[in-house]
Amino acid sequence: MKITRIEAIPFAIPYAKTLKFASGEVHTADHVLIRVHTEDGLVGTAEAPPRPYTYGETQQSIVTVIDTVFAPQVIGHTVLEREQIQAILRRTIGNPTAKAALDMAIWDVIGQALDVSVSQLLGGWTDRMRVSHMLGFDTPAQMVTEAQAIHERYGIATFKVKVGRRPVTLDVDVVAALREHFGETVELYIDGNRGWTPSESADALRRMADLGLTLAEELCPADDILGRRWLVRQCPVPFVADESATNPGEVTRELLDGNANALSIKTARTGFTVSQRILGQAEGLGVEVVMGNQIDGQVGTLCSVAFGAAHQSTSRRAGELSNFLDMTDDLLAEPLQITDGTLSVRPGPGLGLGLQIDEDKLTHYRQDT
Repeated sequence: MKITRIEAIPFAIPYAKTLKFASGEVHTADHVLIRVHTEDGLVGTAEAPPRPYTYGETQQSIVTVIDTVFAPQVIGHTVLEREQIQAILRRTIGNPTAKAALDMAIWDVIGQALDVSVSQLLGGWTDRMRVSHMLGFDTPAQMVTEAQAIHERYGIATFKVKVGRRPVTLDVDVVAALREHFGETVELYIDGNRGWTPSESADALRRMADLGLTLAEELCPADDILGRRWLVRQCPVPFVADESATNPGEVTRELLDGNANALSIKTARTGFTVSQRILGQAEGLGVEVVMGNQIDGQVGTLCSVAFGAAHQSTSRRAGELSNFLDMTDDLLAEPLQITDGTLSVRPGPGLGLGLQIDEDKLTHYRQDT
């Protein structure tokens, strides 16, 4: 199972509409498909979504670091030498989604070689997860309309609402409209992407106190250290660290410093290996976790549900697994299906028999030819 070649293929698929949130907006899924080839003819696959406004990565930087830094050092190792490969990746600062995709593609090869599902290798807790859908900035009426359409078509009953605009009433009004429309039939939680100050965040939480929120994520920057700590102490629901806790060291700092008391785990930035370490930290410290979304395509979403379903802690809450629905197309030959508000792990070895790339679509959307 020696690695002989690693491909980093840039591709771009437009979103059906611009997705807007406090830290930026996206018009196109300009992602990178990662393929790890072995001497046995096995090919592991994963997806790296660049988010320059969060991690500093771009599509070009991911391709470059894979081709010129990681591939020359990783090729020649077997896929079972995961700790050696992790040590190689750690030598390079940053580049989280490039590292994560390479790690997940290696796990895909291991599962194929052993004829075992990656989700079972990781833990095998269940075979599906409830789905949460993320709603980007828009008017209250438009966001209610979108949520209702998603609810009716896919049975999704959990919504993550992007907030962080000024004045805070713009977002308070959206959450109020969603609660008024759905009553208690859906779960609502908010994500500020660091858009508010601590005092604005506290004001918004007071205004939404009777709207039944279940989580509040990154309402203000973690660098507002004292203000963030002050906010977390008074927050009536678990305060989720996401982009402020992207590796085990940051997780420890944010939790022990009182800057958060819950975690978002995103396989798109910590792969399977580091995500398991972060999950172990969360379980050891007694904090809740949610499976986050990097606005992943279907390949990335397949990785998220494989990890989330594998563990009891990550499967308790609905995972953010549906934003591939915002894309106009995708690369999987057999598209993912959300049914009755749940998404299932694909059966079969590795990441599943459904992880077959439509090569015609890849040819059409790739950016390096």
